[in-house]
Amino acid sequence: MSDLLWDDVKDFFNLEGEGVLPDVWVRESCVEDWQAVLDLIVDSGWRSAYSEGNVVMPLPCAEQVLSRPAGADCPSLSVWPTPDVEAIFRFYSADEIDFDVDLRELQDQERLDVFCSFLRAIGRRLGKPVVMTPEGSHEHPVLGFDVGADRVVLLADSQVS
Repeated sequence: MSDLLWDDVKDFFNLEGEGVLPDVWVRESCVEDWQAVLDLIVDSGWRSAYSEGNVVMPLPCAEQVLSRPAGADCPSLSVWPTPDVEAIFRFYSADEIDFDVDLRELQDQERLDVFCSFLRAIGRRLGKPVVMTPEGSHEHPVLGFDVGADRVVLLADSQVS
């Protein structure tokens, strides 16, 4: 069974408005949480590509990534839970796990289910909420993994028009 139905959330995945790269994040994280996510990616067998600047390299441990020198390029990690859905993690800080998804890749029930499964896997591994907000704004959550409900739920108050 699907966590969310496409017809209930499709207005939040509208490609006409600003920002097709909503932010997804886990607050109050730490290096160990980052490592748990990296381990989940490996354990799940999801295809991934880690890079620093334009250089693709093997995935290091979270502690190594997050202790880079000041002024160094911010590393990124692309993860494909399926070949047509990509999440891009950015290692800005240890205290927040941050990644983007592309709404153009999430335009039907099947891909929404993949995305919800991905959020659920991360939330379960960490035992923490995983929240999606519009691009550049943590102020207006749209949906997210609810730890108590053990599923992805709609967090927005009402449908957008």
